[in-house]
Amino acid sequence: MHRTLFGLASAIATVFLANSPLAQVIPEKQLESLLPTQALLLGEQHDATEHQTLARETVEWLSGRGQLAALVIEMAQAPRHTAALPTSASPAQVRDALAWSESVWPWKQYGPVVMAAVSAGVPVLGANLPLADLRAAMLRQQLDDALPGPALKAQQQAIRLGHCGLLPESQIAPMTRIQIARDQRMAQVLQSALVPGKVALLVAGSGHVDKQLGVPQHLPSDFQVKVVVAQAGEAAGASGWTTGRTSADVRADAVWLTPALPEKDYCADFKRATGAQ
Repeated sequence: MHRTLFGLASAIATVFLANSPLAQVIPEKQLESLLPTQALLLGEQHDATEHQTLARETVEWLSGRGQLAALVIEMAQAPRHTAALPTSASPAQVRDALAWSESVWPWKQYGPVVMAAVSAGVPVLGANLPLADLRAAMLRQQLDDALPGPALKAQQQAIRLGHCGLLPESQIAPMTRIQIARDQRMAQVLQSALVPGKVALLVAGSGHVDKQLGVPQHLPSDFQVKVVVAQAGEAAGASGWTTGRTSADVRADAVWLTPALPEKDYCADFKRATGAQ
């Protein structure tokens, strides 16, 4: 859905390919170069299992250093959380605390990320906009002013492309407002998770962490935040760490390049799911 947002990452970064297999370890030195920061935003592609592995390893690395304040996730709605659970909590208890939606977020993919935090005594905070608030967000025209004009147009175009050009034009503005409202809620939860000297980690889809369009746009100007995006590469077996330039058009501070995924026609799947012709 958000692959288009970072499809041009190679145009805004310099790639340094890793010499070791992806499955070994996360690039600790590169991650450490992003610290200290109040928050680390990790953008992922939801159907790339390597990205969830990277998220889990990041949780383990930060918590192992005693630096993880909270794991904030798109995959559960605010204000659900695990703060009241013990480190020995079972997956069933965790799913119940977060009101986990298996049909949307397969536990097989995201469970290890969440449980890594819980077992380390780190609270997991749901940050997505509650379903009950979606309709109200669609009607809130004030949300159109939450992004600068060019960024709003870019976000609207991302919505068009993400829905394969099948949305009626009348739905573009309301659907964009939902995206903005979700980003605002994630930003609010992220700020509530801050602990001095530690890092709040947000795991969300790549579009949500975009520095120009997403969560960073809704944080205070003095908020310390670094953005890393995991991106499936175009070559099978390719992996590496990409460092973004410091120019104003950079959408992430770094990109994690992971092996290419099998070819998949997302728009064909979307058409089948919606009955579109």
